[in-house]
Amino acid sequence: MAVALPSFLTAIMIMSRLMAFIGITRNNDMSSKLQALDIAPKLSYDPSAIESASQDFGHIVKAVPQAVLLPSSPWDIASLVNFSYSNSVPFSIAARGNSHSVNGQAMAKNGVVIDMTSMKNGNGTGIRIASDGSYADVGGQQFWIDVLNATLGLGLTPVSWTDYLYLTVGGTLSNAGISGQTFRYGPQISNVYEIDVITGIADFVTCSPNNNSDLFYAALGGLGQFGIITRARIPLEPAPKRVKWVRMLYTDFSDFTRDQELLISKNGRNDNKALNYLEGSLLLDQGSLDNWRSSFFPPQDQPKIISLITKFRIVYCLEIVKHYDGQTKTTVDKDLQQLLKGLSYLPGFMFEKDAKYEEFLNRVHSEELKLKAKGLWDVPHPWLNLFIPKSKISDFNDGVFKSIVLQRNITTGPVLVYPMNRKKWDDRMSAVIPDEEIFYTVGLLQSSGFDDWRTFEDQNKEILQFCEKAGIKVKQYLPHYTTKEGWVNHFGSKWSTFQKRKLQFDPKLLLSPGQRIFNNNQ
Repeated sequence: MAVALPSFLTAIMIMSRLMAFIGITRNNDMSSKLQALDIAPKLSYDPSAIESASQDFGHIVKAVPQAVLLPSSPWDIASLVNFSYSNSVPFSIAARGNSHSVNGQAMAKNGVVIDMTSMKNGNGTGIRIASDGSYADVGGQQFWIDVLNATLGLGLTPVSWTDYLYLTVGGTLSNAGISGQTFRYGPQISNVYEIDVITGIADFVTCSPNNNSDLFYAALGGLGQFGIITRARIPLEPAPKRVKWVRMLYTDFSDFTRDQELLISKNGRNDNKALNYLEGSLLLDQGSLDNWRSSFFPPQDQPKIISLITKFRIVYCLEIVKHYDGQTKTTVDKDLQQLLKGLSYLPGFMFEKDAKYEEFLNRVHSEELKLKAKGLWDVPHPWLNLFIPKSKISDFNDGVFKSIVLQRNITTGPVLVYPMNRKKWDDRMSAVIPDEEIFYTVGLLQSSGFDDWRTFEDQNKEILQFCEKAGIKVKQYLPHYTTKEGWVNHFGSKWSTFQKRKLQFDPKLLLSPGQRIFNNNQ
C-alpha cells in the first residue's frame, strides 16, 4: 500500500536522509561547534560512555553517537536541543534512561545521546511529595524504585507500576507503563496529572489535560517523538503494608482466560473488594521453574508442578494480589476467598504467599541480581510484546503457543498473557491498543546467546506472520517497525494526528531517531 505523506514532511524526510549521508563528514565540525557551548563540559566523548550509549538491553542493535550529554538540569537538555534545532545541519538527539529498550529505540547514530540518569544527583526535579500527600513531582530521570522508596517513607504510593522498577519515569511514560495493575488503574500514562516536556524546538512546556493539552496527550505514549519528559506529577494513594499473593495453575486455556476476564470485570478504582493485580503466564516443558516468574512455588511442590508441565507441555499460571493493612488484616482472607469462589483452577494447584508490599513490587530485582551473578543479564533479549483482541486470544493460543512455540522448542524465558480493560486507557494519548473492550497483552521475554538471537527473531517474525494470515489485528507494545507502511498500519486512525503533532513539536525530526518512525535510515 502506498502511503501518502504531506509534501512538507516528505521534504524533511529527504533532508534527514541527506543529513545522515553527509553526517560522517560533518562530525568534526559538529564536535567543534558543540565545544563552544556552555554545556560543553557536560559532553562526554569518552570511549566507554560512547560504547554504553551505543547499546541497550536488547544487545541486538548498535548505533554509535558522536557524544553523550551528562546534564545536571533540564536546562542543559533544552540548550542542546536548541543548538541542534538552530544549526544549519541539525543532529539527532535521544534521551536514554536505564536503556531497557531492545531494538535501539534510545540510540542516536552520529548524534547525541542524553544520559538522563546523570540528573539524579543534579539540579533537576528529584522526588517532591505534596504537603497533602496527593501527588509526587518526579523527575523524568528517576527510577520507579526511587519513587516507591520515597513515597513509602510517608505511607504513600502510586497505583500503577511496571513489573521491573529500575526504569525511568520518563521512559515508561513515553511508552505506556503496564503491569498487573493496569486492568484496574490503567497504564502509568493514565495516572499522570501533568508533565514538563522539552520539545524538538527547545520549548520548555508544562502541560496537562487543561493546559497545552495537545502536547500532554502527544507525549504520553508518544515514543519520545514530541519531546523529552523531564517531570511528571504522579497521583498518590495510601500505601498498603502487605499483600496476599496467589498463583493458580490451569491446563485448559478457556478456563484460564474465562477466570481472568471474570476477575478483571471487578475493576472499580475505589472498589476495595477488587483485586489490586492480575497477570497470567505460561509454564513450558522447555523452560525452567528457576526464573523470576516461577521461583515463587514452594520447593516441596515443584516436583508435582514439573510432572504436570511434562504431561501437558504447557501449563497456564494465573497470578493475583490483594493488598491489606492493619485495618483490613482480619478481612482480606475472606475477601480473597469470595473473589476466588467458582474459579476453575486445578484442585491442589493453588499456592499462596504473604509478602511485604515493597517485596512484591520489586520482585524482579532479586532475579536480576541472580542473572547478573551468572553473567546472564547483559545478553541479547529478542523480545516480542503484543496486544491481542479478546476475540482472537484462543486462536493465538492454538496457532502460537501450542504450535509455533512448542514446535520450535526454543522458548525458555517468561511468557506473559493477561487481559486489560480498554476503558482504563485514554484514547487521546499516542499509545495504540486494539479496538475491543478487553484485550490481552502477550510478552515473550526471551534471552539468548550472542550467536543465536536471530533464531528467536525468526520465531517472532513467524508469530507476526501467523497473526496477519489469521486476521488477528495485533498491536505491538514497545513497537518496532522498519518501514513507513508498518508504522502507518500500527497507528491506524491515529497516524494523521501523530504526523501532525510531529510537525508541530519536532519539525526537524531531531528526537528519538532510534524509533525509526520518520527517519528509517537510522
